[in-house]
Order: sequence, then C-alpha cells, then structure tokens
Amino acid sequence: MSPSRSPGPAIGNDPGRTRLALYWAPELADPLHAAASAWLGRDAETGATIPQAPLGGLDMAEITADARRYGFHATLKPPFRLSTSYAEARAAAMHLAARTRPFALPPLRVASLDGFLALREVTRCPALHDFADDCVRSLDPHRAPPTEAEIARRRPERLSERERAHLGQWGYPHVFEAWRFHLTLSRRLTAEEMAVVRPAAEAALGPAAGRMRHVRQLCLFTQAAPDAPFLIAERLPLLG
Repeated sequence: MSPSRSPGPAIGNDPGRTRLALYWAPELADPLHAAASAWLGRDAETGATIPQAPLGGLDMAEITADARRYGFHATLKPPFRLSTSYAEARAAAMHLAARTRPFALPPLRVASLDGFLALREVTRCPALHDFADDCVRSLDPHRAPPTEAEIARRRPERLSERERAHLGQWGYPHVFEAWRFHLTLSRRLTAEEMAVVRPAAEAALGPAAGRMRHVRQLCLFTQAAPDAPFLIAERLPLLG
C-alpha cells in the first residue's frame, strides 16, 4: 500500500465531524487526472488551485463549484460521517481492496446526466457495479446514521419507494440498482450553457477520457469539516 496523504489529526480526533467517501479517481500518471483537475480548477490529490481556461462569457468557476469541492471522482461509497475511527474505517477499506481484483474500465465519454455534464462509461461494466456494491456494504458498519437535516436534503418525497428504502438502510438513495457511474463536470446547465460547455468539455477531456484503462486503486477521500473541500487521503491498491 502506498498512501498519498497522511490522514492528519483532524481526521483521527474528530470522527463525528469528518466525512469519508470511497471513490474511483484516475491514477496520477493517467492524463485524465491532469485534464480533469484543470477543468475543475483544483487537484484533489494536492489541494492545489488551478486557473481555469475562460469560456466565452460564462463563469466557469461557478459552473464547476460543487464538482470542484468534491474533487474529480466517481462515487463508490457516498460520503458519510464516521461512527468509528478513521483507522477502523481505513482497515475495512484496505481489506476490501485486498480482496478485489483490478479490472478493465471501458472508455469514458462526456454525457449529459439529468442536465449535468459528466464522464460516463461507453458500455456497462459489471465488475465496476459489483465493486461499487461491495464498497457500499463493506464500509457501512463505520457510517454514522444521517441526521434529519441530511435526510431532508435528499428530498425523500421525490424518491421512488425503493430509493427511500435505500436512504433509510444505507444513508443514500442512489445505490445498487439505482447507482450510475459518473464523474461530475458541472452543475445543471441551461440549454444555452450546454451548447457552449459540452463541446469545450469534449475538447478538453475527450482524448484522455476515451482511453482504455484499468481500475487498480480504491481512493479514500476525506472532508475534515462541512465546508471543506474533499481531498484524496490515500490510494489503496487492488490486490485480489
């Protein structure tokens, strides 16, 4: 195991405030890491701010603000507050990574997902879905129950019966059969914004995204406080 970042005392000493997530993110040597960090304006590995290229009269910092705060990633286990220590959750993630075999990830493409721009796989990858399901189950013993405010933010009245059941059991509605692999690139866009931003995203990210690659790491992202940006705490190699 080759951790890229020390968890730090804020993670170890205040688990009720820290949020942890299991994400997939491209490896540092993958051109997609640099391209997506430049698109979002922040490198989730180092925390460094990156100047964003101007795009007409659009405020790209605003358009990418939420995606930038979460860091370039695909969600496997959604962010959750810890009920145990970081060390215990990390051990569970290490065990999961140790039993998971690396697998091929189909090429990615820029797509509209409910009005958001995101990178999505060109074909469904069963191994990827199995990996996400395993992440949800394996780390759940370390998840603190959501607060009433956290549940309300999910707008349960707009969810299907199955999604409400997932929210109650797993703390998040879009898991298992409701999960969709995606790496968010923008907020929801108007039609006029989409006509400008999508071609720019395809030009900036398409060549790197369209490569074949393997999923060989499980990334632990952490958020030390509610308004803090997420950072890659560690990259755990898949060893199965």
